[in-house]
Amino acid sequence: MLDVSVSFNSFAFQESDDSLVPVPYNQAYERGGFLTQHSRRIDVYSGAHTHDAEVRVRVWDMEPETGGGPWDKQDEVDFESATGDVAIWSTVHGRLPALISLGAPGRWRVRVSCSGRAEAKKVSEREGVAYGVEKYVVDFWLQR
Repeated sequence: MLDVSVSFNSFAFQESDDSLVPVPYNQAYERGGFLTQHSRRIDVYSGAHTHDAEVRVRVWDMEPETGGGPWDKQDEVDFESATGDVAIWSTVHGRLPALISLGAPGRWRVRVSCSGRAEAKKVSEREGVAYGVEKYVVDFWLQR
């Protein structure tokens, strides 16, 4: 489980080697959509402006069941990794220390599922920073 600092409603998953990312995070960021796919980068639009989200990342050999939930939002995108390592980025904090090891470079499919979006927004507006209210499950699986 990772604690991800969300700021300006966003964070991103990005190829670990920044020199291989044509448009690095926070450039060409689109507000409002849940997931936005870029070359070697996935932007996530959060329900709350500033908070710490709980993110669970799982790596699979094949497409996993969608299970869990209920989810407020769920979507899938493609992700290409040249190194097999993925970094997490936040607008204010930049690159976060956690590194996701996919185990191999290649073309991956990614499913992002989220719950607690509305509650995180309420808590953030009422109390300041919400901690662990918005929860994500992020599944990566290698495309064959």
